[in-house]
Amino acid sequence: MSAPVRVGVVGYGLGGRVFHVPVIEGAGLEVSHVATSNPERAAQAQAAVPGARIVGSLADLLADAELPDVVVLTSPSAHHAAQAHEVIDAGIAVVVDKPLATDAAAAQAVVEHAEAAAVPLTVYQNRRWDDEQRTLRALLEAGVLGQVHRFERRWERWRPEPLDRWKETDTVGGGLLLDLGAHLVDAAVQMFGPAVRVYAEVRGLKSPADDDVFLALTHANSVVSHLSAGGVVGAPGPRTRVLGDRGAFLVTSFEGEPNPFSSLDADGAHAGWLVHGEQRTPVPVEPGEPADFYRAVAAWIREGAPAPVDPWDAVRTAAVLDAARESARTGQVVTLG
Repeated sequence: MSAPVRVGVVGYGLGGRVFHVPVIEGAGLEVSHVATSNPERAAQAQAAVPGARIVGSLADLLADAELPDVVVLTSPSAHHAAQAHEVIDAGIAVVVDKPLATDAAAAQAVVEHAEAAAVPLTVYQNRRWDDEQRTLRALLEAGVLGQVHRFERRWERWRPEPLDRWKETDTVGGGLLLDLGAHLVDAAVQMFGPAVRVYAEVRGLKSPADDDVFLALTHANSVVSHLSAGGVVGAPGPRTRVLGDRGAFLVTSFEGEPNPFSSLDADGAHAGWLVHGEQRTPVPVEPGEPADFYRAVAAWIREGAPAPVDPWDAVRTAAVLDAARESARTGQVVTLG
């Protein structure tokens, strides 16, 4: 049996601790390095991954005598592009947490650098592997909903007092548009194709970075996506609603966030509901799990399989987010070429 793929993780905040290290290990890969400059987080990483080398920075990781097979960047978003260039220059495959960069031009520069250097690059759009997304994809492929005309997804929570962290305070790399908007736009485009028009409302209610976001996308196939993210939402709406001419797919709750619809999902044994007016039928969860992303990374590194996420998808998502900023600034619909 071949040795597991060795992974160096840069950053050990919430992303590293929750969304990367456990998922990497659950997929059968080895966390060989963790880079963090925070002593408390370094101690947490050493306890959680006792076999890993704990280093103070990306530079220290890249200078190590035993390099990993792939580096995962889960540092603050404003650092992603610069750090990705460093890893590409070192000739090591790289997984960049979303967003790849804070705007489309910077994202495109990273992808072009990786291609020119022949260094594998992918982006951690892990929500493609969520239960609801896998199940929705299967419903669409089966034609259960008929001709879809609207996709709605909400990432709303009641957090009237913002946390004191970079996602709330950094007006360049933080904010919900970059953080959750990258997931929301990626989901819409993956399901319904490219966006050709964007209207957006983006503002900060309780924090320096934006915490109240709404995007309306018109796709090339005429499907309309309504996407929202908010931290000051006392009554979160249904997580997902997809409307077609043969019915609707409804997901009422998400990851235990309190909402007015929790009683509908008390048994937790389904991915959502197929709805026709008053009729409601539970939809079984489509097989799969989030660790499938990192299993795909292993096949990508070891076998030359396709990247789990095409990095050009991240460039296209960044272009939509750029258009959303422009629309919010001007109050106008922005047309994408």
